[in-house]
Amino acid sequence: MQQVQRSPYTPTHTRALSRARRWAYIRDKLVVALILLFVLLPIVWIALTAFKSERDAYTLRILFEPTLNNFRAIFADPLEMGPKVLNSVIVSSLTIAIAIPVALMAAYVFSRFVFIGSDLLLVWVLTTQFIPPVVILIPYYNVFRTPFSWIPEGMQQGWLEQLAQTTLLDTRIALVILNLSIVLPYAIWMIKGFIDALPMELEEAAMVDGCNDWRILRYITFPLVIPGVIVSAVFAFIQSWNEFLFALVITNQHAQTLQIGLHSTNGARGVMWEQMSATGVLVMVPIFVMSLFIRKHFVNGLTMGAVK
Repeated sequence: MQQVQRSPYTPTHTRALSRARRWAYIRDKLVVALILLFVLLPIVWIALTAFKSERDAYTLRILFEPTLNNFRAIFADPLEMGPKVLNSVIVSSLTIAIAIPVALMAAYVFSRFVFIGSDLLLVWVLTTQFIPPVVILIPYYNVFRTPFSWIPEGMQQGWLEQLAQTTLLDTRIALVILNLSIVLPYAIWMIKGFIDALPMELEEAAMVDGCNDWRILRYITFPLVIPGVIVSAVFAFIQSWNEFLFALVITNQHAQTLQIGLHSTNGARGVMWEQMSATGVLVMVPIFVMSLFIRKHFVNGLTMGAVK
């Protein structure tokens, strides 16, 4: 007669195991809810305050009569956020337009070629990320405040004469240059990791077919690392969009960005929280919209190269 094997778990053990799993599930959900509350509460509160009146902004009321007066006020005199928004868009866009192509070509060279001092140069690019931005700002400020006096006096006629007396302080060009000093090394290292994950056989096959290095980069490597390039561009855009120190020191009036506008929401009664919140919403909206449109590429880019 065949002996029936009994389960080692008694009904009491089964109920205890089910109860433990249920409590573990509840615990995990509570932890996730607390994390979301900790992360989202400031964002939600800023969004609510942006639509509150001056009186409601100093209360903890969640139910109130919304108003758009705060957004009208920040675009009117004296804050005038319109030009600041335009400056932020132009500076961030130019930074990305220059940084990403340069970073892609530099990353391809560091990944696929070995030359004298290549390892040392790559480490040097990485070490620039450990330098505080204020250290970079000091020499750049001295350069930007100096006119283009290198132009010979005999050539200083017309627009060259105006150029010889012009400085880069309070210009978008200065902000783009400063942002590139921070964004470019980061983008090079990130894109290099994605290129390293690609198999060399693809490029070798293209080389056998007669492609040169430029065509390989353009038609083989670049399409395969687009998710990584998008991730690098997003991080670079966020870095440029949120940059505050450079704009605070370099700009004065004409090239001020939205971050300086956020800092300038002070009035006779101190910080005008409702107007600061409205400006904060303007700062956050482009990042949120961008995240919604590229979230698929963003996840692919973050996981790309994790497993070879």
